[in-house]
Amino acid sequence: MSIRPSVPSQSSWRERALAALPAGSNGEFGLPPELVPVIERGAGPLVWDTEGREFADFTMAWGAALPGHARPEIIVAAMKAATDGANFAAVNRRAVQLAERLQQLCPCAERVRFVASGTEATMLCLRVAHAATGRRKVLRFEGAYHGQHPVGVAGMIHGQPRNLPHCDPSGAGAPWVENDVLVAPYNHLEQTAAIITAHASELAAVIVEPFHRCLSPAPGFLQGLREVTRKHGVVLVFDEVVTGFRFAPGGAQQYYGVTPDLAAYGKALGGGFPIGAYAGRADIMDAVNEHRLPGPGYAWSASTTGGNPVSCAAALATLDLLCQPGTHDHLHALGRRFRQRLTDTLAELHIPAQILGDGPIAQLAFTSKPVTDHDSYLATDRVLGRAVMLGLIRNGIFLNPMGTKLYLSLAHTEAQLDRFCDALRVSLKP
Repeated sequence: MSIRPSVPSQSSWRERALAALPAGSNGEFGLPPELVPVIERGAGPLVWDTEGREFADFTMAWGAALPGHARPEIIVAAMKAATDGANFAAVNRRAVQLAERLQQLCPCAERVRFVASGTEATMLCLRVAHAATGRRKVLRFEGAYHGQHPVGVAGMIHGQPRNLPHCDPSGAGAPWVENDVLVAPYNHLEQTAAIITAHASELAAVIVEPFHRCLSPAPGFLQGLREVTRKHGVVLVFDEVVTGFRFAPGGAQQYYGVTPDLAAYGKALGGGFPIGAYAGRADIMDAVNEHRLPGPGYAWSASTTGGNPVSCAAALATLDLLCQPGTHDHLHALGRRFRQRLTDTLAELHIPAQILGDGPIAQLAFTSKPVTDHDSYLATDRVLGRAVMLGLIRNGIFLNPMGTKLYLSLAHTEAQLDRFCDALRVSLKP
């Protein structure tokens, strides 16, 4: 057996990260070695790395830290809960309180079950749909991301040419998705409805990000999706891992006025702490009722850390903050100001671009044409987008270098918006 040499103590944290983690990354942050940051701490809208560099954070833990980093009310609540025991792998008082809050806030949430992440939440929604309907196939939308399980990734990397509803398994690590996953074009209701109708007898669920990546639904799209799935007895699943509690206290369901059968939650629910939950109609959620074991119509669902009291306490404190009067008005206004400043900055530099987003979310898309679906997104200049993201990181902006969502938080101020736009000017100038 070979013994790997230990890392010299004088090595930098960047060097140690590159030696221990593929690309020095835990996923998506595939940066050139000289740019790899190792984060030491965060406060509000800022983070600092182990070399003492300060960044204005526009990823905010990929949207999980919606209240801001190290928000005192959340930290105090989590610490208090931890002194009573960090985990019991069983229902506890704080989990019951949180489930009741979700029932009050989320239109579809007649029953709730906790898991440890958004990935698990979307995966369980689909497994529950399979069990409840007895059908094997799932429909998802091209370009969407629903977590790290095979169906969550399948169809995300669709390129050209493509043959919808055939699923491209690239990146899924599961060739079987070609047989069991159908893919439809987001914001194209007529084509989507035709696919659902043609495969209705074997289709268990349609899963959709109501706000798809950074694209808003076309007028009537979600309503039409609700109608056609109801007509054919197909379970409609909203992936609210991003939109949940961010667009409105009741998430996309409240914001767009469409109620799905099941919904998945994560990210902002925990205020930065790891958490996941799925919820929905009582008759469908009954598929995980242990009294049904071993079946038929039963789906095994259990989580060692799901619903742990520390994360639930953090979530309760987070919801207290997010449900204060005026909070979402503020988040939406902040997002509008940010997107307008980005628009003005790019116009000033004569750079053709579209600014996508809604609520406290934005994305830069370098193209002169509107971006409304996956096809139009693939037509953007993503090479320029990547170069700009790296330039922003070099100039003190922390973000996902893949050029996806820019997340704002309750802690962001006009100063951070100015800082981003100043860095954008430097990154775009020759």
